[in-house]
Amino acid sequence: QQILKQELSFQINKFMAIGGSGLMMDVNSGEILSLLSLPDFDPNNYSKAADNQRRDRNVTDTYELGSIFKIFNHAIALDTGVAKVTSHYDARKAIYVGRHKIDDYHAQYRWLTVPEIFRYSSNIGSAKMALDIGHKTQRKYFGNLGLLRKSDVELPGVADPQLPDDWNKLTSMTLSYGHGIAVSSLHVASAAASIINGGTLLPATIIQSDKPKLAGQKVISQKTSETMRKLLRMVVENGTGRNAEAPGYMVGGKTGTADKSGDGGYKTNNVISSFIGAFPMNAPRYIILVQLDEPKGIKESHGYRTGGWTAAPVVGQVISKVAPLLGITPINNKSNSIINVSSSGVEIKKRTMD
Repeated sequence: QQILKQELSFQINKFMAIGGSGLMMDVNSGEILSLLSLPDFDPNNYSKAADNQRRDRNVTDTYELGSIFKIFNHAIALDTGVAKVTSHYDARKAIYVGRHKIDDYHAQYRWLTVPEIFRYSSNIGSAKMALDIGHKTQRKYFGNLGLLRKSDVELPGVADPQLPDDWNKLTSMTLSYGHGIAVSSLHVASAAASIINGGTLLPATIIQSDKPKLAGQKVISQKTSETMRKLLRMVVENGTGRNAEAPGYMVGGKTGTADKSGDGGYKTNNVISSFIGAFPMNAPRYIILVQLDEPKGIKESHGYRTGGWTAAPVVGQVISKVAPLLGITPINNKSNSIINVSSSGVEIKKRTMD
């Protein structure tokens, strides 16, 4: 808890954010090891704390988390068989649905493989995958992943997810990249844990235990889970999550940056920047989700305020400091794997070093 607070506080101050949150969870039991919301308060002077200090952002607040939802979109597409790692999607130009435009922040202007859609965080490719999935199947999987109901955690003030009124074609496309649905950090952490732990959704809990408090629900296959681990590792090795790397601990993860919603629509000048990371990806044990509320671009980040620049470094630093305390032995560089993306899909190669 203290390590996460130190690292997140530093980054909030560095990027002049108005607040932030973080949590760490055991992916094999659902146990929450750390739950942090900033700004916080002195519990000895509770009456002097402001409202934004007393609430736990992980529990009571819901957000549209943007591209982190591509984890779920890819997992559904692979699990249902509508896409394979060798599948290609046309991402040469933006998609127009009525007055709505879907385009890419890291546009490549070419056909992309399924791994490349994940690596470059392509909204266009994700939306087209969602069309292949279909809105009924998408909603079924979202329900199985626990994204359509309250979190099971034993805490007061747990937020209900904010769901779309009409789950139609356009909604399905925007949900593929995390717009049109607002959920809590706990929702996302639990769902993402199920994607990487072999495919079992476990209830989030603050009660320490070596075993889940309840039997989990199988949500995706072991094969899909293994593929998603490779894609998540790829993002940290060769994608938008490079700043989350913690040498020796095979970190995998996904960035997310989304405009904040408010009265009258989205506030394009204010964003929620996030990163969800897990380690070690060859045998995942823990997941960490970090968010910064309204970070500002700075010179060091070349003016960017995205999750890869603001939230990802927190995850990397926390893992480097926490992993030894948890008894996780670093992997020798000679046995570290590199994920390569090509037109034929995704492959793992062994790193060779002198």
